[in-house]
Amino acid sequence: MTTILIVDDDIHILNLVNIQLTNEGYNVLLAKDGVEALAVLKKKPSDLAIVDVMMPFMDGFALTKEIRKQYNIPVLMLTAKNQIEDKEQGFLAGTDDYLVKPFETKELLFRIRAILRRYEHQVDKTIMRIGNTTINKKSYEVQIGNRTVLLPLKEFELLSYLFSYPKQVFSREHLIEQIWGRDYEGDDRTVDVHIKRLRERFSTLSDDFQIKTVRGVGYFLEGQRK
Repeated sequence: MTTILIVDDDIHILNLVNIQLTNEGYNVLLAKDGVEALAVLKKKPSDLAIVDVMMPFMDGFALTKEIRKQYNIPVLMLTAKNQIEDKEQGFLAGTDDYLVKPFETKELLFRIRAILRRYEHQVDKTIMRIGNTTINKKSYEVQIGNRTVLLPLKEFELLSYLFSYPKQVFSREHLIEQIWGRDYEGDDRTVDVHIKRLRERFSTLSDDFQIKTVRGVGYFLEGQRK
């Protein structure tokens, strides 16, 4: 399911867009300002961010720049202004599209679909890289320089999932659901076992990434994607 983050200090806009996108089958995350939005993104992966320009603490331009630095997701900016200077600043910040308030919900949906289609074409989700480490989800291979590493299936799926969302913290329960499925009846400590094995395997093979523990919460992968 596609997840969309909506960031706006206007609670009415948040509620309206939340209802419309939920009705269209999207999973929706909400934030009232840029600081809260970055906190949400650290915890939960998103496929697109809808960002208002005028917000307290951190405006939409600054937030868009931060999203561009940390995440590979598209951004759609919302603004009450219709001035070319604001559009220019938005695109310089890294936004993918621009929509002026007030807007028709249908137009917002059209733009969301168009942006997501463009990203689907631009991003090859079967191949992911961090430094000299490459994961190929078609061949189930991990390539480190000229060396190919073959992993047991669940270890590969777990590493691939963490690679897909670097710097985002996931609980054991979330990883169990994503990798082993909702019907899995084993102990969620199996995640710890697989993480330990991955750390042991790659500790001497690559320093491109590390799987780190957030005590009492879960795990995240730290590394810089190309």
